[in-house]
Amino acid sequence: MAETETIDLLIEGGKAKPGPTTAPKLGVYKVNMGKLFQDINEQTKDYKGMNVPVKVIINKKDGSYSIKIGTPPVSSLIKKELGLKKIAEEKKEEEEAKEPEESKKKKDDNTEKKKTKKELKKEKAEKAKKTKGKKERVIVGNLTMGQCIKIMKMKRDSLLAKNMKKAVKEVVSSVVSMPLTIEGKSPKEVLKEIDEGKYDDLLKEG
Repeated sequence: MAETETIDLLIEGGKAKPGPTTAPKLGVYKVNMGKLFQDINEQTKDYKGMNVPVKVIINKKDGSYSIKIGTPPVSSLIKKELGLKKIAEEKKEEEEAKEPEESKKKKDDNTEKKKTKKELKKEKAEKAKKTKGKKERVIVGNLTMGQCIKIMKMKRDSLLAKNMKKAVKEVVSSVVSMPLTIEGKSPKEVLKEIDEGKYDDLLKEG
């Protein structure tokens, strides 16, 4: 039987607290929860505003513990680097001119009465055709290649890549699904540029 129990947590830097899944386990092994979370918060205070993976290794016999602090996910490091609270697309406002609600409703009612079902169906189809494919991706931030390299170095130990070029590509690849650009371009375009050697000078080892 193993003498230790490992609990994996993902907490906001400096704001760890007992949760419904962790408190019962900690209670079983008589861990001093107040002291444990105080220690975690002290060790993660520099990651304020970021989610941090934490491993708590508990000695089942005496309730003593050790803490291993991981590196925040790439998304959290990007948010911190860009000063964003969250990485999400903002809803684009419709560009239609707004009429007063009552006059618009009356106008719509009168118009609808004059139109036949066939005309209404045709109008609906034309409207759908005009709006199809017009939804644009709203970009909420831009990273420089220097920032990507900085983030890559912070995550270097947890990345699978064997060299800096492949490691930074892992970071850039993670940006593909985010509403962000890199050097003002799409992340996919930057990946091609990395392969073509455009950033080789920046990516020279040590």
